[in-house]
Amino acid sequence: MKIFQTITEAQAFSNTRRQIGRRLALVPTMGALHEGHLRLVDEAFRHADEVLVSIFVNPTQFGPNEDFSRYPRTMEADLVALQARGVAGVFTPTVTEMYPPNDRTWVVVQGLDTHLCGPFRPGHFRGVTTVVARLFLACRPQVAVFGLKDAQQFLILRRMVHDLHFGIEMVGMETVREANGLAMSSRNRYLSEVEREKAGIFSKAVFLGRDLVAAGERRPDVVEKAMRDAMAAVEGVSVQYAEIVDTEQLQRPITILPGTEYLVAVAGFLGQTRLIDNQFVATGSSSPVLSSL
Repeated sequence: MKIFQTITEAQAFSNTRRQIGRRLALVPTMGALHEGHLRLVDEAFRHADEVLVSIFVNPTQFGPNEDFSRYPRTMEADLVALQARGVAGVFTPTVTEMYPPNDRTWVVVQGLDTHLCGPFRPGHFRGVTTVVARLFLACRPQVAVFGLKDAQQFLILRRMVHDLHFGIEMVGMETVREANGLAMSSRNRYLSEVEREKAGIFSKAVFLGRDLVAAGERRPDVVEKAMRDAMAAVEGVSVQYAEIVDTEQLQRPITILPGTEYLVAVAGFLGQTRLIDNQFVATGSSSPVLSSL
């Protein structure tokens, strides 16, 4: 397994592998890897011959009062886990490598951040799209694999790839969950054992919303209230949002329409830890799938 710290090194490796006909997949991460990340690697091998992983805690997607400085960093353990999974290379750039002095270029996908996390994390998705575009240009994959726990992020990145003609296949993988339904996340490390058990309400809320829509509920406010009430009933949970949006424009519908795919999503705090969860649901379908552009 090779480790690259510069864009030049990563590009040279990818160019060499592509020249001999190898199909490359990239799994972008911020490190502090857990089983969910490693299953993304496994999924990437189903779509490519070789897998690259990036580990970069991206400062531009953190707000001024968020947890950039204390975000867990476990590089040594991450590299051991990735080598055991058969990863070909790991890109571990510095902040200066990704954002050189006097850098002035940003990548912005407009209009898809007006609901869900967008209003609560201003500038977050601009940071995400900018860093992922740079990771794509550095690692030059044909496939990129993301977890659908961050569904809004995936849908925004998918639009970026489409609009800018990156020519990269975007693969979204279903959320990997703990025994109580809690979506696996690096931030789960912040939770106490009691909080971790309580955090299962986030998944229960989105499954409730999904099931209401699948059963024929067409009033967005009814679905959202049910999710919000379920979360608010658990001591220590502060609800930030509980919403349903379509998967193309990420806008809240006036009415939930038949034959349409939606995303039900929640976010909130358990103690000092912010958690999110979501589920896709296609009305009129027994097996909803993520629609493609």
